Amino acid sequence: MRHSHIHSILLSLLLLFFVGCSTDDELIYEPVEAISLEVYGELKVDTHFYDNMGPHEHDFIGKRASGFTETYESGSKGSYAGASVNLSSGSWYFNDALIGTLSNDRKFGSKSVRIRNGGYIIMSFNMDNGAQTVRVRHAKYGNDGNSSWRLIASYDNGSSWVYAGATVNTTSTTLNTVNFSVNETESVRYGIYKTDGGSNRINIDNVEIVTGSTGGDDNGGGGTPARDSNLTFGNPSNAGSSANNYYVSKPDFVLSYNNSTGTPNWVSWHLSTAWLGNTPRCNCFKQDRTLPSNFFRATTSDYTGSGFDRGHICPSADRNGSADSNENTYFMTNIAPQAPDNNRRAWVNFENYLRTLVNAGNEIHIVSGVIGSGGTGSNGFASTIDNGNITVPDSFWKVALVLPNGTNDINRVTTSTRIIAINVPNDQGISSDWTRFRTSVNTIESLTGYDLFENIPNSIESVLESRVDNQSI
Repeated sequence: MRHSHIHSILLSLLLLFFVGCSTDDELIYEPVEAISLEVYGELKVDTHFYDNMGPHEHDFIGKRASGFTETYESGSKGSYAGASVNLSSGSWYFNDALIGTLSNDRKFGSKSVRIRNGGYIIMSFNMDNGAQTVRVRHAKYGNDGNSSWRLIASYDNGSSWVYAGATVNTTSTTLNTVNFSVNETESVRYGIYKTDGGSNRINIDNVEIVTGSTGGDDNGGGGTPARDSNLTFGNPSNAGSSANNYYVSKPDFVLSYNNSTGTPNWVSWHLSTAWLGNTPRCNCFKQDRTLPSNFFRATTSDYTGSGFDRGHICPSADRNGSADSNENTYFMTNIAPQAPDNNRRAWVNFENYLRTLVNAGNEIHIVSGVIGSGGTGSNGFASTIDNGNITVPDSFWKVALVLPNGTNDINRVTTSTRIIAINVPNDQGISSDWTRFRTSVNTIESLTGYDLFENIPNSIESVLESRVDNQSI
């Protein structure tokens, strides 16, 4: 997208003094210096709103060129005063905004941005090759009233700013998603500007910048595959900071960890040829020390002699594009006790089949997990291993949404889109034919209580999730 002219922007320094808004604000007694940001001009940007869309994860390789998801978990800022904050994506400038950690802050994980009055957060770095999409999650802080904000963009290294997309009204205490289709090819940086003034505060958690590295049209005709978000279609269990539904984000997958079972509840990932390569299996199972220190952290030796395989949920072979990517699948948070005949027969055959679909010109959004307790391994039946620390699942399930290579994946899903769901008993002696275990998404959701594709329009979702795949292989 080219812009023939953008109005000059006045970035004036204006000293304003504020008193904290309530007894749970960090700066209740101190005056705060705020820098007023004036924005002139407006870009025509398609804006789409989604309810209850989960946190996303994007490819973290080459952030400036390939996009990123900023979760704000790596930074700290306890006051509203204007200051720069170093985050995983780069440096951001916060004004009348902080990184909140209170129970009233709506967040995935332990932190989110909180903005009040006429505050804003802006990137202090550029997306050198532009951006295709900007996604922002927003919610009301605590019991505050409704407020509004806008996405802003700068094409001159932050010297001047213009509005991008429609005004967003924040009316819910649930983090919902706004999708801005910016389709920008120029160097650009973005920010979020609270436009209504006033004392009502908003939370922002997860700002995702998606670059236009995927080609092709809506039918995927010859498009170049990309590494898309690993959580495009939603957060199935609304994972967050709960010990038994704990949100874990890796560059190669996203998961909900269950501290009581010592296994993931589910793992979500995107699969295309962009993720695949020739890197050999590292066989480097390792403890996930990103879990809170008071959580159970499984080690590879916890499985030794149990009669169950260290069963990958996101497969090693789905992430062999690089050594780092492959190694990430060996975190024990991506592992559950799997009967050898399950893991080495039907399960691996289904994994291999999905990769044949990818090599045939498709991309796949996959969610997979475990159900119940009690399975039969090579040593017989067991409900737990490692002295009760790790629950043996009753079955392993997987759901795969298949699309031709292309862009705007949510908008390309129709009632004819193929979804394959399987639920495989965690037992010895089962068939190697994965097609015998096909079921519907509705059945998986009934067993788990999850909402697996919440971002698909309901009229389409209801059709897809009731259907059992019957295509020949």
